[in-house]
Amino acid sequence: MNERDVDWDNLRLFLAVARTGGLGPAAEQTGKSAPTLGRRMIELERSLGMELFRRKPRGYDLTEDGQLLFEKVASIETRVLPITENRLATAPPLVKISAGTWVTKVLMGAVGKLYGSAPVRLRFISSEHVLKIGHREAAIGIRNHRPEEIGLAGRKIGRVRFAVYAVDESVSTWARVVSKTPSANWVSENSQDDDAIEVTAPQNALDLAHAGMARVVLPTFIGNAQSMLKRVSPLIEDLEHDQWLVSHHEDRFLPEVRHIIDRTYAILSEACVKG
Repeated sequence: MNERDVDWDNLRLFLAVARTGGLGPAAEQTGKSAPTLGRRMIELERSLGMELFRRKPRGYDLTEDGQLLFEKVASIETRVLPITENRLATAPPLVKISAGTWVTKVLMGAVGKLYGSAPVRLRFISSEHVLKIGHREAAIGIRNHRPEEIGLAGRKIGRVRFAVYAVDESVSTWARVVSKTPSANWVSENSQDDDAIEVTAPQNALDLAHAGMARVVLPTFIGNAQSMLKRVSPLIEDLEHDQWLVSHHEDRFLPEVRHIIDRTYAILSEACVKG
């Protein structure tokens, strides 16, 4: 068995299927769906180049190769399990949240509400680049469209609107974020190069607006909360979009992820209403 070619999570699931004798009982034990377990067992067989199960109408029986693998992996589990159980006993589960700058700002401002009394660790991944939820780069993502990838679940939060903000209407210079986001593209199309200050981070554009040096395009749930700024344009209809909370369809049933999903939805839906 070449350890470098084997997904060790598949081996853990293999033990569950082997011990319970079928996909259904293993699904109850692991929290994975039966179709997912079936697919993962096929992946494991292909990676090892051997048949591990005799698939019968009423269950899965181990082949000779499967039995040999079971004994090896069970032996490894016996040595490793005490270490992992120790680790799990001392470290709360980690939930990663991926969102753009402004949504992350709102969530961090309400981080106490996110935690509640749940034993969980949070990692905020603030990026205008969309991380791949399906690849487990994050457990929860906030997106501007309904998820279309297989295996992802989405929940519509609300409508996000945009406008231009500045200390007053006399400010004509633009804060232009060097990015490919729709709002950055809109500013590029509606400003002149000699009448703009370029920044690489959205927060710096807001800093320029607070300093009275530039006008900035913001989602209204951020702009309306800035006491030093006022809205100096109508709503920008071209930038309006729905906001979606996205998660992996299996991970969302984990207690810690479910807890953060529900609280994230509550916080952001309230922000959309205020915006």
